[in-house]
This record gives sequence, structure tokens and C-alpha cells, in this order.
Amino acid sequence: MNDIEQTDPGKMPEDGNKKKSGRAGAYIGGLVTGAFVSCVIMIIISFVVIKNGGVLVSSGNSGTEQSTGSAINDTSTAKLQRLENMISSEYYYSDDVTTEQKQDGLYKGLLESLGDKYSEYYDEDEYSAIQQETAGVFYGIGAYVSWNDKYDAPAISGTMKDGPAEKAGLLAGDIIYKVDGEETMGSDLDTVVSKIHGDEGTNVHLTVYREGETDYLEFDITRAKVDTDTVSYGMQDNNIGYIAIEEFDNVTADQFKTALQSLEDDGMKALIIDLRGNPGGNVTTVTEIAEQLLPKGLIFYYEERGGKRTDYNATGDHEFTLPLAVLVNEYSASASEILAGAIQDSGIGTIIGTQTYGKGVVQTVFSLGDGTGVKITTAAYYTRNGRSINHEGITPDVVLEFDSDAYMADGTDNQFDKAVEIMEKEM
Repeated sequence: MNDIEQTDPGKMPEDGNKKKSGRAGAYIGGLVTGAFVSCVIMIIISFVVIKNGGVLVSSGNSGTEQSTGSAINDTSTAKLQRLENMISSEYYYSDDVTTEQKQDGLYKGLLESLGDKYSEYYDEDEYSAIQQETAGVFYGIGAYVSWNDKYDAPAISGTMKDGPAEKAGLLAGDIIYKVDGEETMGSDLDTVVSKIHGDEGTNVHLTVYREGETDYLEFDITRAKVDTDTVSYGMQDNNIGYIAIEEFDNVTADQFKTALQSLEDDGMKALIIDLRGNPGGNVTTVTEIAEQLLPKGLIFYYEERGGKRTDYNATGDHEFTLPLAVLVNEYSASASEILAGAIQDSGIGTIIGTQTYGKGVVQTVFSLGDGTGVKITTAAYYTRNGRSINHEGITPDVVLEFDSDAYMADGTDNQFDKAVEIMEKEM
């Protein structure tokens, strides 16, 4: 599975109950600025890792020869054994640490040594959560969680309508300081998300920092099953259609097609696509959505190690010819940037908002064959015109900061209003 980003999914209105405004979900992420070493320590000398049909499995090896540059060799194995012996004999809490915990720590350490925040090892619970998310169903609090670079911490980038998080009072921009009393500092996004997930009906306690508050806020939230409808839509004044994409999950492409067809059937004369707060998703989904919009030609391409290039192309059979605007912000990342970049490069729409996140790399998730998994950065991607946006992001055609004060005062969304203004001129 090629993965571009992971996060909590969203919610869409049922057919026949389309929201007139359709804007209560995705753009909320823009309201506040600031947006989961190892050798197996089974006391064997070494082991060989084999990639077999996309599944990684390990097999014992009694030999001592190692590939050049391998971290797993006689020296490291002996040192790890010494460290474990010291833990067993000296560590005060050693009786509280299981063999499985130590092994998972080793595996995570190897991935952390890469210095790549997108590459990581998943234990069984984390890997199960990832599979649930990409499938479009999971148990959680109904919130989008992204990384806030300003605070170097996880943050709520949006909540689902009528979901547990919204009902509890969480808001976009809330910085997650603790999950069940454990600080998130030093953790990665997927680890935090996995802690928030849990069995239906169980509780999770979040401690958050909210700008403007004098103290931390505490929330007790009951987890629930979340069906990830990731698209919301509706017709605005003057027959301007609006589609908000929360993230790019397996279920999103069909939901987008349904929304687009419905708006067209209702006489849409222009379209606004809202990608604000959208942290990304998988490759297949974003290319299927791009196919519904782009003229014939390249959508994007990515290059793997060694220079192997893979192109993703649009047939042009569904080229969108009406006026088009796309809303983005600093939380629009990865697959969102692929779609926004393709629309910008092909010249079929106007990008409005603020500089996007700048994630121009692709991850592949592998099963390790024992209920665990690993996510590794395997490629870098480039936009239709060959632009690399990693650490750079997409610069909007119309740069416009979100006016959060106006929104909090009377619900005015100045970025959306600008998109409407431009669409009315182009209609």
C-alpha cells in the first residue's frame, strides 16, 4: 500500500441531506493558525530479513557474516545483550517491562535512527489502527489530528459533526499536551493517534492547550465507531458548488464522484474544492479524484531509490471545464498538495489561501507477517510540471490569510468569500 499521510478521518452528510452551506467540516482546520534498532533480541546470533511479495518476514541464521554497513552484527548483538543484562540486574522497574515491550523498543529505535519522521515501526495495536483508518472505519473520538510545527506537537485540525470530540468541546487548533496523563512530547503523530484510538465505549482523557486560555483544558471523551465519510458538499448561492474533502481514504473517491455528479445534476456553474485541514491520504484515491477534473496528461510522478520513475496520468475523459477554485492552508499536505499542484500546473483552477505544508515524499506500509508493520519513505513525488514541493509547499495563486477574528465574531470565512468572488467573475 502506497501511503502519503495518515490521520483521523471525517464525516459526510447522508444522500438527500446535503448541507446548504456544506462548509462546517473541512475549513474548520484553518480557523486557528499553527496546525507512529533493531535486531531481534531472541538471543540468536543474527537473522536475515527477506522481502517476499511485499511482506517482510524474518528467519533465523546461525552464521555470523553480515552485509556491509549492517547495524546488525556480532558487535551490536553482543552490546544489546549486555544492555539487556544490565536492565535485568540493575533497572529498578525491570519486573514491569515485558520482553515484547523491549523488542518493540528495539524495532522502533531502528526506524527512529533514520531521522525521518515519516518512517516508523508499528506494533500490533498501531498496525491494526492504521489498517482501520485506511479502510475507512475505526474506533476513536471523531477528530482529525495533524502535526503542529509551531509547537512541535500533535493538534486537533478539525472535528466531525456530531462526533464525540465535537460534543466534548474540542476545537481546531487545540494542542494535544497529554493523552491519558502521558505527555505527547517526543512522540510521533501515529503513536499519539494510536493512543487516542481504542475500543468502542471506552474513555480517553485529553489534556490540551488552547491559545487564549490561561490553563490547560481537560476532556473526557467516550470512543465510538466512526464511519469515515470524508466528503461533504452543497450548492451555494448563484449555483456555485462546494465540495470539502477531509482526507483521501479508500472511500473518498466514490464519495467525491457522488458529490460532483449531484452538483452537476443540480445545475452547478462553478465549483469550490476545500482542502483546508486535509492532511493527505493514499495515492490511488487522489489520482482517481484528479481523473475527474484534469485534462489529459500527467497528474504527478514519483521517483524511487535508484531513479525509477512512476507516472500517474489522467485520460482527460472527465476534464472539468467550469470555473474552479481550490482552498488550501498550512494543514493541506501530501495528497492535498498533489491535487492542488496538478490543478495549478494544468491551469484549470485558482488556488486560494496560504502556503501548504510541504510534504513531497511517499511512504509504503509493509506487513511484517506477525501482526506488526513498518512504514518507510520509498519515493519523492513531483507535480505535473516537475516541481518538488517537499519542505516548500504549494504557493497559492491568491495568497490570503484566514481571518479567524471575523469568523469567531460572525462566521465570516474570508477565504471562502474570496473564492466565491473569483468564481462569480469567471462564470
